[in-house]
Amino acid sequence: MPADAREQMIEQQVRAWDVLDERVLDTLRKVPREAFTPPQYRFLAYADTEVPLPAGQHMLRPSVVGRLLAALNLAGGERVLEVGTGSGFITACLRAVGKSVQSLEIVPELAEMARRTTSALGLRDVDIVTANALAFEPTGRFEAIAVTGSVPVCPRRWQNALTVGGRLFVVVGAAPVMEARLVRRVAEDAWTEESLFETVIDPLAHAERPVEFIF
Repeated sequence: MPADAREQMIEQQVRAWDVLDERVLDTLRKVPREAFTPPQYRFLAYADTEVPLPAGQHMLRPSVVGRLLAALNLAGGERVLEVGTGSGFITACLRAVGKSVQSLEIVPELAEMARRTTSALGLRDVDIVTANALAFEPTGRFEAIAVTGSVPVCPRRWQNALTVGGRLFVVVGAAPVMEARLVRRVAEDAWTEESLFETVIDPLAHAERPVEFIF
């Protein structure tokens, strides 16, 4: 049953939302989403919905995960930073197509859940750190960064943490209007930004707010 449900998810949700990269679709076939879903919600593992997690968080919809992976366009040798581990499903997907993943999660219960599942699946080169991503100083730079919670404005620290040629996926804005964006570092002091699609996802804890003008 999971294999049939997984294929249905890929064909009817992910591919239907213009995710046509076979590497991405194969990744979603290989990574067992049900293993990262809380037991009481396993019946929703392959539904096009946000699955509840502890601490009021949610797993991203499979279609959004597909668009995230397609946007980052990982070739297999990238060092990846994930901001917001959640249950670890996206962590596992990033590791399946990248070289290594460092993932930051502010909720200890979620970080431990993700560590248990990734360990049980035998995933190597995955470092899940319990930390506030907005205060954490990573070591070195990354070829790809995936931010799985929305932010009102994109912190400069993530753009600065990219290698030249690196890509950052981030959702910016506040409900009911948020925009997924892809930021590329094209030189030491230059970045480009591309609007991808509109969506609404959980906000990242402690995300900085834009300055408000008082009249």
